[in-house]
Amino acid sequence: MRRREFITLFVSMAATPLAAQAQQRARVKRIAFVSPALKVSEMGLSGPPQYRAFFEELSRFGYVKGQNLVIDRYSGEGRPERYSELVRDVISTHPDLILAVAARLSLDFKMATTTIPIVTIVNDPVALGLVASIARPAGNITGVTIGTELELIGKRIELLVEAMPGLSTLSYLVSRSYWEDMRGAAAREAAKRAGVSLKAALLDSGFYLTEYQRVFSSMEGADALMVSDEAEHLATGAAIVELAAAGRIPTMYAYGEYVRLGGLMAYSIDLPETFRRLANLIDKVLKGTSPGDIPFYRPTKFELSINLKTAKSLGLALPAMLLVRANQVVE
Repeated sequence: MRRREFITLFVSMAATPLAAQAQQRARVKRIAFVSPALKVSEMGLSGPPQYRAFFEELSRFGYVKGQNLVIDRYSGEGRPERYSELVRDVISTHPDLILAVAARLSLDFKMATTTIPIVTIVNDPVALGLVASIARPAGNITGVTIGTELELIGKRIELLVEAMPGLSTLSYLVSRSYWEDMRGAAAREAAKRAGVSLKAALLDSGFYLTEYQRVFSSMEGADALMVSDEAEHLATGAAIVELAAAGRIPTMYAYGEYVRLGGLMAYSIDLPETFRRLANLIDKVLKGTSPGDIPFYRPTKFELSINLKTAKSLGLALPAMLLVRANQVVE
C-alpha cells in the first residue's frame, strides 16, 4: 500500500543569533520526494548509497534540519495503478518542489501540475514528451537524462556477449506497456545491431510477485535474461534475483543494487554522482531559478557491477578484461 513519511536533514551547525534563526525558519522549504518502488524506510541515509550522497550534498548547500528544509517521502511501492492517487496526495500538500524518480511518475506529475517545480530522472525526456528540449526544457520540469534506450541497452547486451561469447537468444523482462512503446522498439533495435535475438518476457498484470513467478516458470529457450530499467522492478528486486538464481539464468540488470542482492551483472549510471547532481538542481530551483531555464544534466560516468560468486555458481568463467573494467566486484 502507498505510504507517506517525512525526513529532515541532519547537519551540525554553530549557534546563530535569534534573529538569524527566525529568518531561516521563515524560509523553510518543503520537498516531496517520490519513488515509484523503494520503501519509504529505504529513502534515507540508511538506504542505497545514492541517497546518502543526495542528502550529504543538500547539507553541503546549507540545508539544515528543522531550519530551512523538510523532505516528505512517498513510495508508489511498484504499483503504477495507484500512481494517480499518489500524485493527487502529493499535489494536495503544495510542496515547493517535487523530486519524482522515473518516467511513469514524472508524466503523471506533468499532467497534474504546471506550477510546482519538478526535478526528475528519466531516460529521454524529449522522446517521453516531458519537455521540449534538453537544453531549454521550458515549463516546470528539469532533471537528469540518462540517455536513450538504444545506447544503454546496446551496452548491456554488448557486455553480456562479452561475458557469454555464445549468446544468441536473450529474454527481456519487461512490462507490456514498455515493450509496446518506443522504449521496446529501441530495445529490439539494439538487439538487432548486436546480432542477438530478443524475446519479451512480458509482465501482463503488473509488478507482482505472482506475475514474476509466472513469467520465470514459462521462460524457455533463452541463453540469458536482461531486466528492463523500469524502477517498479525494484520493489521485488530480491525476488527477481532469487528467481533468476533458481532458474540458473545469467542476468543483466539496470542497477547495481541487484548485484549487491546476488544478481550477476549490472550496467548503470553512477547513481551517487547523479543524485549529487539532483541536489545541485534542487538547490538552484529552491533559490529561485525557473526549472525551464535549467538544462537537463546528462551523466558521463557509468558503472559496471559484477557478482563473482554468482558467476561461479552459474559456471561462467568471466574474461579477465571484463573484470578489470568493473567498477564494483562482489566476491
